[in-house]
Amino acid sequence: MSTLLVRASTGRILTGGLLLAAALGLSACKGGGGDAQAKPGEAAQAPVPVETDTVARRSVAASYVGTASLEVPRGADVVAKTSGIALEVLVEEGDAVRAGQPLVRLDPDRARLAVLQSRATMGKLENSYRRAQQLVGQQMISANDLDQIKFDLDTARAQYEMAQLELSYTTVTAPIAGVISQRMIRTGNFVQINTPIFSIVDNARIEATLNVPERELRVLKRGQPVRLQVDALPGESFEGVVERVAPVVESRSGTFRVVTAFAGTDALRAGMFGRIHIDYDQRADALVIPRAALLDDGDQAAVFTVRDGKAVRVPVTLGYVDGDLIEVRDGLKDGMQVVTAGKVALREGSPVQVIGAAPVAAAKPANDAKSDAQ
Repeated sequence: MSTLLVRASTGRILTGGLLLAAALGLSACKGGGGDAQAKPGEAAQAPVPVETDTVARRSVAASYVGTASLEVPRGADVVAKTSGIALEVLVEEGDAVRAGQPLVRLDPDRARLAVLQSRATMGKLENSYRRAQQLVGQQMISANDLDQIKFDLDTARAQYEMAQLELSYTTVTAPIAGVISQRMIRTGNFVQINTPIFSIVDNARIEATLNVPERELRVLKRGQPVRLQVDALPGESFEGVVERVAPVVESRSGTFRVVTAFAGTDALRAGMFGRIHIDYDQRADALVIPRAALLDDGDQAAVFTVRDGKAVRVPVTLGYVDGDLIEVRDGLKDGMQVVTAGKVALREGSPVQVIGAAPVAAAKPANDAKSDAQ
């Protein structure tokens, strides 16, 4: 019987020992110094590297931007007014010509013979008319016969002048001043009457026609300044003016035509593709930010500013857009810093490190602060 008591006591002792060990283990998990507990310093967020720009004041212009091909308002196709062999071509493509300058000489033999023939006929009738005037005074011919001779003489004179005109057509001249843009014949070719043989363009004036949405009808006016940039001439800008504004809107496209004009230069050529900026308003002292600072999240325009080393999301009211700059009408002040790069990783209150600025000291956890105090 004593043996049974010893075994029972031993079982109670073992059970008590296991409970004590479990309690000590749980106390160790809840207590301070184990490796399983996360350190407060590890929960702090690392600063996000960003680039910033300063809100500043400058002049901005409100403008409409469109694209169009350049064209010349004045040009002409030179046609032959008579037929014949091209004996001499006097100009080539790219040559500048003045109005009335000879371009090609055609074979004049046939026209010259026609002039001689009509001149002889006219001379014969002039002599007949002089004799008839003497005879009518002597009543040897009737007045009707005199009138008929006078009529024949007038006809001969007209034929003579026509023959001279045909002879002049054998030298083809430029109808306008400009530059030869195309030559369609060569020396020795037979030229048909009314056949185009040259094209001339007047590069003294260049135009570009825009099809502008109807919402811009109230702001675009004749005489407004225009800036032209051509893809073929990077870095160059050309000044012009709004020449004409159509008074009606095309119902099918919902656009109206705006014709811009520029002074011709050796650089600009018809057919070039250009970007046209029409400035219709200007503010001399506007608050502006780079377009890169604007956030693309939601209908309300906003930017991130930097305040005490943290990102602050600020709603803004925008105004004119001038190239890479945007006017801010409300929400920012002169001299504030706005984030231009790195804003995708930011949230409200995120710690930031401005690239190029002194590093921001990280805030210490509460426990570490107490340890320093002790």
